[in-house]
Amino acid sequence: MSTMIRPLAVSLGDPAGIGPEVVGKCWDHRQQFGLMPFVAVGNPRSLAAVWDGPIAVIDDPSEALQAFHDGLPVLAINSSDTDLPGHPSVAGAHCSLDALELAVGLARSGSAAAVVTGPVSKQQLYGIGFSHPGQTEFVAERCGISPGNVAMMLAGPSLRTVPVTTHVPLRRAAEMLTPGLIEMRGRAALRGLQRTFGIADPRLAVAGLNPHAGEGGTLGTEELDCIMPAIDALRAEGWRVTGPHPADTMFHAAARGQYDAALCMYHDQALIPLKALHFEEGVNITLGLPIVRTAPDHGTAFDIAGQDRADPRAMAAAINMAGDCARNRAA
Repeated sequence: MSTMIRPLAVSLGDPAGIGPEVVGKCWDHRQQFGLMPFVAVGNPRSLAAVWDGPIAVIDDPSEALQAFHDGLPVLAINSSDTDLPGHPSVAGAHCSLDALELAVGLARSGSAAAVVTGPVSKQQLYGIGFSHPGQTEFVAERCGISPGNVAMMLAGPSLRTVPVTTHVPLRRAAEMLTPGLIEMRGRAALRGLQRTFGIADPRLAVAGLNPHAGEGGTLGTEELDCIMPAIDALRAEGWRVTGPHPADTMFHAAARGQYDAALCMYHDQALIPLKALHFEEGVNITLGLPIVRTAPDHGTAFDIAGQDRADPRAMAAAINMAGDCARNRAA
């Protein structure tokens, strides 16, 4: 912790969700979780509504390191209304977007070592004109990176997965698969393992799309037409890539020891094993950015907001991973 001279920037997400509560609880248990100093970005009133800890409103992120020991430093985003926990609003959506914009800006400018994004409601953001599929694409655009050149990685203590396609219907996911897309996602994953996780010679296991990885074409030809050409292209560049593997045998303990990340063809193929193994510790990290960006792998949970029931472990894991990745990049 002493080697880091800049705080992490943590956006609170939708003020009516559980973001403020879990961030406050992370500060409460900062020593137990081993968290480095961070500054919350959002409406301090949303914190006070669900958390009774000390809040230190600051004007500059450089003040966070000193303030962190006595209270939770907050860079204030003041909205025109104070959302009630569990009751999202238009004002809250604007607040969450403003907080996201500021937190990303702090990381891009070097004022923050990394950014951790709290959970937002896509439905609420779409209602105010948000045109991106999610926060990942928004952060990529603000960093000047094409969304096609970034990859979403879900990471836990014993598994990392990268979906080639994300938030699209399953039929559409199969239609979207091309050798170029698979190759691009695989390359982003491999480079991310090197740069962000400090793995010099990463190993990538590629899942098949069909049962038994297509059984040589008898159960589908995507493995032959799309996946294998991408694997061959990555191998030709010198990367350690295996597959396509049957997805039903890729995620047991012995198999997980054979690779550093699994490249999966669609959303649930990547997220089901990650959440089955690490539901409370899963972290979403965006690879391919010039900054480090992580997020807890859960949503706003409006149904339990304000009830002191939110578990902070996923947010703590996201904060810890952001700090670790920032150190790896600095090294």
